[in-house]
Amino acid sequence: MNSNNNEKLLVSSCLAGFSCRYNGKGKPNKEIIELVKSGRGIPICAEQLAGLSIPRAPAEIVGGDGADALNGEAKVLSKDGEDYTARMVTGAEKALAICKLYNIKKAYLKSKSPSCGVNHIYDGTFSDKIIKGDGVLSALLKKNGIDIIEVE
Repeated sequence: MNSNNNEKLLVSSCLAGFSCRYNGKGKPNKEIIELVKSGRGIPICAEQLAGLSIPRAPAEIVGGDGADALNGEAKVLSKDGEDYTARMVTGAEKALAICKLYNIKKAYLKSKSPSCGVNHIYDGTFSDKIIKGDGVLSALLKKNGIDIIEVE
């Protein structure tokens, strides 16, 4: 996690140890936690910014990836069929606003998430199959020139 020592970095809240994932758990990553403790890592959860509950049914992008969801060509659906698309886009836009506020140019995001997923997401069938593509937040940040680093 090499970068300028004063640079602010966006990090997935779940990687910072916050219990914000769909299942009510976190995915703590020691290096990300240290970035937050040092004041450089700014933890966000676009799904929380979107107003989604914790816990909630898992969600996947159906019909494409995050870029397609941003363009209205794919949907983010929960396993029980609830459409989260508009809220996910709103949450991503709020996270982008935070990046602009702190002049953030780099983000460390959780892999495979329908929001944070970087280069790899679930295929929308809830069968644990991984495909190439970005989550909604990752796609929006990339579109705005923010460098994204995938963290498992």
